[in-house]
Amino acid sequence: MSRPSTAETERSKWTDKAVYAAGAVVWRLVDDKLKILLIHRTKYRDITLPKGKVDPGEMLAETAVREVHEETGIRVFLGVPVGVSRYHLPSSKQKVVHYWAAEATPEAIRASTFVPNREIAALEWVSLKKARARLSYPVDLEILDFFEKLVEDGALRTFPIIALRHAKALARSDWDGADAARPLTSRGREQAKSIVGPLRAFGVRKIVTSDAVRCVQTVAPLAKALDRKPVKTEKISQDAWEDGQDDLRSVIGRRVRAGKPAVLCSHGPVLPGILTEIALATGTIRGSYVNSAADLEPAAFSVVHVSASHPGSGIIAIETHIPKV
Repeated sequence: MSRPSTAETERSKWTDKAVYAAGAVVWRLVDDKLKILLIHRTKYRDITLPKGKVDPGEMLAETAVREVHEETGIRVFLGVPVGVSRYHLPSSKQKVVHYWAAEATPEAIRASTFVPNREIAALEWVSLKKARARLSYPVDLEILDFFEKLVEDGALRTFPIIALRHAKALARSDWDGADAARPLTSRGREQAKSIVGPLRAFGVRKIVTSDAVRCVQTVAPLAKALDRKPVKTEKISQDAWEDGQDDLRSVIGRRVRAGKPAVLCSHGPVLPGILTEIALATGTIRGSYVNSAADLEPAAFSVVHVSASHPGSGIIAIETHIPKV
């Protein structure tokens, strides 16, 4: 795939005129045959994809993994976004549901504690063909169409490289010390806590950060939650970038070669270079999506999905998430 699809998941302003939800097309391989997970709901007597409403303070990605676990007992990490369904509720409000592909590993399936309950009567693993015959709603079929295109393109199994802008920091005008020593504000510290759930939803295990205090403090809550020590480097710092001493290429190249979920925390002026290097390292045709994905508010992040089997075949998708704090 030479050009990525973009899913600016939380770029648009939310409105109280809509009900937001998130879910996933959960998939697994059984004897090399693809199966997806359907849920049979007790109350509505329908068959659908796992999903649920956003809880107060949640971002969509964490809603998706929470709802999948609550409804199926399976813990997943999110892969490529596979679309948004919109329909009207009896209250006349619009419901907006964001979906991702999510692989259910054998370990996660074995660990599931699902039993039929008042909400979910049964779970069913079926082929794509059977899913089309069983699903109760046309909007679910539209999501399945997007998912099936990923399957056909061989782009279903991916890993994320996440470009994160540091949280809100003290203004330069209010700080007398070195710029790299500027700390986060109280709002910035709250933002740093609020993005832990969404970042964990994508399976992040590796944390790479600029050595500036504001970046290190931004990833500190995530590092604590994961019990991982961040890799601090001046190679993606603003000071090095301003002095022409940055080395984004080596940092990005290493992350693409590793093929593991990672987050890179850096600075607004440096982010376009980081996104550009990801495009170059994956053989992706550069376009306006690079600037769009790099234009981040404090504590916002863009998730770049790269093929796990063929990382040089181009970026599969990019999505942007903005904290609510």
